[in-house]
Amino acid sequence: MRILIYSYNYYPEPIGIAPLMTELAEGLVKRGHQVRVVTAMPNYPERRIYESYRGKLYFTEVKNGVQIQRSYVWIRPQPNLLDRVLLDASFVVTSFLPALMGWRPDVILSTSPSLPVCIPTALLGWLHNSPVVLNLQDILPEAAVNVGLLKNKLLIHLFAVLEKFAYRTATKISVIADGFIDNLLAKKVPASKIVQIPNWVDVNFIRPLPKENNAFRSAHNLNGKFVVLYSGNIALTQGLETVVEAASQLRHIPDIAFVIVGEATGLQRLEVECLKYGADNILLLPLQPREHLPEMLAAADVGLVVQKKNVVSFNMPSKIQVLLASGRALVASVPNNGTAARAIRQSGGGVVVPPEDPHALAKAILNLYQHPEKVKTLGYNSRQYALDQYTFEQALTQYESLFYSVTANQASLETFQSLAGIHTQQLPPL
Repeated sequence: MRILIYSYNYYPEPIGIAPLMTELAEGLVKRGHQVRVVTAMPNYPERRIYESYRGKLYFTEVKNGVQIQRSYVWIRPQPNLLDRVLLDASFVVTSFLPALMGWRPDVILSTSPSLPVCIPTALLGWLHNSPVVLNLQDILPEAAVNVGLLKNKLLIHLFAVLEKFAYRTATKISVIADGFIDNLLAKKVPASKIVQIPNWVDVNFIRPLPKENNAFRSAHNLNGKFVVLYSGNIALTQGLETVVEAASQLRHIPDIAFVIVGEATGLQRLEVECLKYGADNILLLPLQPREHLPEMLAAADVGLVVQKKNVVSFNMPSKIQVLLASGRALVASVPNNGTAARAIRQSGGGVVVPPEDPHALAKAILNLYQHPEKVKTLGYNSRQYALDQYTFEQALTQYESLFYSVTANQASLETFQSLAGIHTQQLPPL
């Protein structure tokens, strides 16, 4: 097949959707498909276009057999509401030309966020008579409204209209957790349109490694410590201030060390919090190169998953699969009724505590520090669950099967229309 992936984030961005879409695209190429990716100039998480890509309106490159078509976007390090609108709008406008100029795809995969991408992908699907698969990593505008990121009533209404348009124009909607299904069904999305394919992890790349002779531990004076690690995005949905407060409650135990790895702007904000609470047992580090990720994860005794109370229940951080694959115990400070809590409980690889409760988080970490055998058991369960549920090959086969099914259905429809002498396909109204 010829597969077009329309994704705002892609390699070399180190976290979020980018590694997932990169692995999916390259995996499809290895299975014999032609893949091109329409994406933005890389800028995440620093929110600055990477230096080697600056000053360009368009840039095309090939990596591991994938044709990557990049376009300029309006990006600001500390965006206000207008900047965020201009970011989405600029990608919609600038990305459409390279998307249109390439070969005709048999199927289009569109990722959300960004939600406005549904406009060019729907138009491309109509022009090329190609099925569109919408991959939901988050549900907007609900997620943004709940954490206070989106407050403008006009924009909320606009995004709600875009959401309905995206669901209507998509041939199929792939979701990453069961909580998404309940949400879509409540919005009258036909069950026949929805397919659940969990996010994955490369279990050969992310794997249990020994803590002894660990370069990350040695480089940061962590040998002999009980290491509690958070790595990833530092944004409104996480509430890492809870981790800082919990660490401050455990600073009387010198063997427990907290490590937070993230983007520079988030670390600057947390540094202020550390000074405020006297949490001198926290090490703040910049995001590590992806090739060092397995060793960094192996340096931890415990991996953290953190969310705020107001995070919508269907939110499923992709770091859960990564932590499970690393074979480490998890402590999750997340809403009790959410998708993340359910996944961690099912794995048997971690414990769940109430969100934004520093005392509960500190108590759970202390309990694991005092019971090393429990830490080993949880870590073993984590790895086994990742092998059973979240391998890349499983997900790749599911996406491949989904693409084959929608292209087969499209071919059947075209044959029927040809025989009947009708051409009824229209782009649904916005």
